[in-house]
Amino acid sequence: MIRQIFLVSLLLLTGAAQALEIQSWRTAQGTRVMYAHAPQLPMVDLSVLFDAGSARDGALPGKARLLNQLLLEGAGERDADALARHLESRGIEISTRVGRDIAWINMRSLSDKSILTVALDTLAEVIASPRLDADAIARVKERTLAELRLSRQSAEDVAEQMLMQALYGKHPYAHDPLGNESSLASLDAGQLRAFHEQYYTAANAVVAVVGNVDRNQAELLVKRLVGSLEAGEKAAPLSPPEKPKPGIQRKRFPASQTHINMGMLGIRRDDADYFPLLVGNHILGGSGLTSIMGEEVRNKRGLSYGISSRFTPLWVQGPWMLSAQTKNDQAESTRQLMVALLRDFIDEGPDKKQLEAAKKHLVGGFPLKLASNRKILQQIAVLGFYDLPLNWLDTWATKVEQVSASQVRRAFRRRMPVKNLVTVMVGGAKQ
Repeated sequence: MIRQIFLVSLLLLTGAAQALEIQSWRTAQGTRVMYAHAPQLPMVDLSVLFDAGSARDGALPGKARLLNQLLLEGAGERDADALARHLESRGIEISTRVGRDIAWINMRSLSDKSILTVALDTLAEVIASPRLDADAIARVKERTLAELRLSRQSAEDVAEQMLMQALYGKHPYAHDPLGNESSLASLDAGQLRAFHEQYYTAANAVVAVVGNVDRNQAELLVKRLVGSLEAGEKAAPLSPPEKPKPGIQRKRFPASQTHINMGMLGIRRDDADYFPLLVGNHILGGSGLTSIMGEEVRNKRGLSYGISSRFTPLWVQGPWMLSAQTKNDQAESTRQLMVALLRDFIDEGPDKKQLEAAKKHLVGGFPLKLASNRKILQQIAVLGFYDLPLNWLDTWATKVEQVSASQVRRAFRRRMPVKNLVTVMVGGAKQ
């Protein structure tokens, strides 16, 4: 067993300093474990992450999400209603969610041994032995179809999904994690169980634990949990996406405003340009109304109801998106201004005042990312999943403060040229 320990100094809102000790090890089955002792509350928060997000859907979009939602629709001897009553009567919370890379199962329980033991055994059953009853599958499918119908009535959702398709083409990041009508209709219990057997394994899992259990208790807890899983294998690495074709796509949509989404292929989680791009994006559009885009497009000219930009680092290049909403008759002028501002930023980079303000805001807001056990849990879980350095949280603020204007300029010139811009505009039709 490889033991890794790192201390993170947290500046809490009270102004006091607290050391958070992050420990990491691997189980005999290959599961990466991330652990932090937090005895202040009589609670344990735990996440199990599988490399089983929608990028693993294959030819049937929606498979990963459908299975993940079905975990709480019955496990072992308990159907959906019995499982819900069993958890509620003991104050145990279990939830699930899926992104493009990660399938999450989250648990919160009192640390009292009698309750925590039940919580752990129930979670083990949920992740290892989903029932996949026919009525549950039908119910979750119908719920997913309703979500699909709702998203297609939203210009914002349509624009985002169109941009993802334009950016990723045939890559598995391109499709909506919700899936589509035809794939959902064809998915059955056998296909879902095969997906579960392939991806919900010990070797393909990361477990994060934060709470009122010591290291020895955490080791026993994790051993008991992953012991319910087949050893299996870690999912194969994803192929990098092909370079998308730049250009503009327009879709008429019955809405009073047009949604403009611009984007490019961004960065991986472990990208060397992460910090210069993080700081630069914050200045350009990531800080909302105080950003360059917010000031020039919304505050000065009143062209947009809202404007922002964001990176979403993933296993392979995740998307960078710049989004705005504007009146239909102002859509083209707004798009042109956004492109001009992006070009100017790439050419000139931030000035000293913008750089210092961004770094101060990012570093000042960092403790909020670790202000509760659940937030700490999410942070260390992601570190483990993407195999980031154990000192990532401890060095984060320092690396932000070390970013220079020249580093931002170089990173944006090299990684974000305007010629690579893909644009989607959804709106323009009367309601």
